[in-house]
Amino acid sequence: MTDIILVVVILAVVGAAIAKIVIEKKKGVKCIGCPASGSDKSSCNCG
Repeated sequence: MTDIILVVVILAVVGAAIAKIVIEKKKGVKCIGCPASGSDKSSCNCG
């Protein structure tokens, strides 16, 4: 039973991460992990 719960939790975390990436890419954000990526396009140095 604990294996099933563990698999469900891992799948939920991976699914949430994929959803976050898809949503941010639809917004046009170049580098999702950069804290300055949402404020100004010129302030983000990554990529």
